[in-house]
Amino acid sequence: MDGNDGNDGSDGHEGSDGNDGRGGDHSSHGPGNGHGHSHSQSHSHHPHTHTAACDTGCCERLEAEGEVAAARLILDGGDVEHAANHVAGAIGSDPSLPEAHEALAELVARVGGPQAALQLFPDTERYTGALACRAELLAAVGRHDEAVRLLAGVMGAAPARPWAGVAWLADPELPDRLSSASLTQAVLRLCQTLGDPVSAEERTALLPFAALVQTVVERSGDPQLTAMACGLARRLGDQELAIRWGEAAVRGGTGAMGAIMLGNALRRFGRIHDAIELWTRTVEQDPSQTYLAVDLAEALAQVGRHAEGIKLLQDVVVAEPLHEKAGPALLGMRYEVDRDPTYLLALADYHRAQPDHDYAAFLLGHHSRDLPWVGRVPGATEACINVLRQLVEAGDYGVSGEMSLSMIEPPSALATLRLMVPELSTSFLEIGDPDPRLAARPVDVAVWRYTGPDAEPVFGPPSAQTAALVRDLATLDWDGPTALYDRAVALAGVPVPELLGVLAHPPAPQDAPWPDDLAMRAPDYWVRAVQTIACVGLAHHRADEPWTASERRRILLDLLDGPEDWVCEAAGMALVAVGWAFPETREEVLSRLLDRLARFGQAADHRPVTVLGSLCHLVLACPWIDRQFASQVLEMLEHLESED
Repeated sequence: MDGNDGNDGSDGHEGSDGNDGRGGDHSSHGPGNGHGHSHSQSHSHHPHTHTAACDTGCCERLEAEGEVAAARLILDGGDVEHAANHVAGAIGSDPSLPEAHEALAELVARVGGPQAALQLFPDTERYTGALACRAELLAAVGRHDEAVRLLAGVMGAAPARPWAGVAWLADPELPDRLSSASLTQAVLRLCQTLGDPVSAEERTALLPFAALVQTVVERSGDPQLTAMACGLARRLGDQELAIRWGEAAVRGGTGAMGAIMLGNALRRFGRIHDAIELWTRTVEQDPSQTYLAVDLAEALAQVGRHAEGIKLLQDVVVAEPLHEKAGPALLGMRYEVDRDPTYLLALADYHRAQPDHDYAAFLLGHHSRDLPWVGRVPGATEACINVLRQLVEAGDYGVSGEMSLSMIEPPSALATLRLMVPELSTSFLEIGDPDPRLAARPVDVAVWRYTGPDAEPVFGPPSAQTAALVRDLATLDWDGPTALYDRAVALAGVPVPELLGVLAHPPAPQDAPWPDDLAMRAPDYWVRAVQTIACVGLAHHRADEPWTASERRRILLDLLDGPEDWVCEAAGMALVAVGWAFPETREEVLSRLLDRLARFGQAADHRPVTVLGSLCHLVLACPWIDRQFASQVLEMLEHLESED
């Protein structure tokens, strides 16, 4: 597949290039820099309330202006180290503010010139503002190659900020002072961190640097630099330059690297068949280009030539069994062809065995996102939720009165309705038989207790700290069950009653960090996502206990077998995540899910069971299931969907 391009290096993939300023805090809220003062503490000098109007960048400008004022005040008092911290804060907050660079110049003059000032911004710095200051000083003392390489790292850390809009980078004499080899490394360093394509905002910020690169490419004609510049132009969306430079790199004798760069540009701009032809020739001429062979195989699959791609990948795996990308790519391609989820499980197992091979995790996430429970929360199907969706669409949250439902529905669904429309109550014409209020077996842990037809939470609301943590972790989708399991590790230390409490008392959807008010527009997804992450968090409780005798296992099985509710689904997903992460648990996880599904299926012969379809998907999210059982579950799911 055409993933994040990692194949721009001479060995077929872009490697790391050392300390480029990407560590630490890259935001405008700076770090301590060894001067005994934290940039973030300086905000008290110029308090500002962030509003929607601040999207124009006024917040950053105000912070930067405050930092300049603080720097000058402190510099007047003679504390140059403290002042340097505020200068770095100013440039980090708004690199385009002229006064920030003037303050740097004043600091330089106070300490006796740029060489002396470099000591205030050591090369051990991790904060981008301080690194940008160091780059400017390096240029001032004539160390232009170092300056540009460092600035490239800064740009890569926060590419939407106008780091390149500085006077020293626009010096018309700078291109002649730069080494082509050094600039090649700078471009490579930058490209390693950029998306393909970059955003419009990032493109605008990067254009001054791109102009410098273009000038040096045209003056030097260096083929290695031209090849790297092709990758930059591609990311910036410049089709003409990217292809022209890629062709020049190939003509210049850059070998496989030039072919990789040109092929990526051809593929990026819709000429995939030309890329396949080029890469086929290159691999035939140099079979050692195994990373390129993987890209070629995925390009073949992209145009429907899966059999050729699979054969190519098989050849690489035979030659290099532990190849970083070939094995995962082969599993991913076989999944594309067969849609057999065992290949996704194999990707998870591969990544667990080879945790440094991130491509397996990337492909697992890519292929999981559209699969219920494997990669996302499925939506609810209750009648009360259907009504809620209509009210949300109409923006009618103030409706009051009583809504009569033919059959009792899961308490989490009814609680979600009350969460959004608190004045609307519900009544039921019947409870149904078998009674959905009863657990499938005697359990010690339950989230809901019933008084007649009305359910109430067993546990109180969680603390504000727990609610905020769960709120920030709740996600609509994830990169496969193992990624969800890893995400929930942050909840390992949360007391069990707190996590059980959040199942019935979810954070308000209006407080959700999801974009575009999605939680308000789809509150059932929000609540179900909260419940899911909380239950997976329970799977980390006392993780040192052996699974079979653990408290976390007992709790999750109780929740799975408790009164009919969304909580059963969330607990089931937590068990699925455990099964994916720990192969020794898989047999029992599947057995318990099949047992719960069978009980729901039996109940569905007599009354509606709204969670039945979701339980089918949970069972199918266990790829270790016997094919015969899987076929039966699929038939049940197809029957349910046909009824809908």
